[in-house]
Amino acid sequence: MSIIDELAEKHILAALEKGELDNLPGAGKPLVIDDDSHVPVHLRAAYRILKNAGCLPPELEHRKQALELVDLLESLEEDSEVFTIKARELQTLELKMQLAGINTNFLKSNYKTAINQALNKKTK
Repeated sequence: MSIIDELAEKHILAALEKGELDNLPGAGKPLVIDDDSHVPVHLRAAYRILKNAGCLPPELEHRKQALELVDLLESLEEDSEVFTIKARELQTLELKMQLAGINTNFLKSNYKTAINQALNKKTK
């Protein structure tokens, strides 16, 4: 055991004796462990720190932005200037994703429209 491990262990035991670790959120509940088996071992610590800080990997950030743009475009008039600008942003983002080897088929999905149409038919 290294000196850092020994110091950490000493501080943990002291905190336990003082009761500083009692009544922590999630006490007595099973740990939720993320499956990070797809992440290379040398990147796991960095990815976990970024995840805990609320940061997403670039691939997921692009996907999130693209989906937000799709939702925005659905709410805009097609002949508006804002629609044109946002549509170009989406095209650029989609191209970036394709160049990075990310599948963009999720942007072409018509499931939402089909579901809305089916629900509208049932309510009429």
